[in-house]
Amino acid sequence: MMRAIALSVACLALSACGFQPLYSGSGGQGVAQGLAAVDVPAIPGRGGWLVRNALTERFGAAGEAGARYRLDVRLDDALEALGVLNDDTISRERRILRARYQLIDMATGEILLDATAGSDAGIDVVSSEYATIAAEQTALENLAKEVADQMVTRVALTLRELDEQGGIEPSDAPPIADQ
Repeated sequence: MMRAIALSVACLALSACGFQPLYSGSGGQGVAQGLAAVDVPAIPGRGGWLVRNALTERFGAAGEAGARYRLDVRLDDALEALGVLNDDTISRERRILRARYQLIDMATGEILLDATAGSDAGIDVVSSEYATIAAEQTALENLAKEVADQMVTRVALTLRELDEQGGIEPSDAPPIADQ
């Protein structure tokens, strides 16, 4: 009986805090439909291929024909030595994946979101070159998923805000291609 009362009180407190479901549409078009209408052009490099695949999988993209928005992405993938031993051999590396991205309304050309996402991972460098290369590639795959998740969350929040307010102020930032 006490559990039921505690659960009821917790539910009431949670409903009063202002949390709203992300995918509930207040206008005619919800966030899920907005995400499906995002086109992600090709991103150069292996990391770009991984990020683009993760994004299109998470967006559930309808393809270029049904696209209302375009997500332009520029990646910076770096691998740097983190731990150096006395004999100048590297014992640890850090892989860093950063993305600058812009959500563009294709009908108006307005930049609705201009943001960055990024993550990094530590990699042990072992005596086997194959094992080290495999660890570097696995780190890139995992980082691509993390960065894509960050981007999808920001895009979803932007689309929800756009849906609720009937439009948001476009960014003054120049398009990524122009920089």
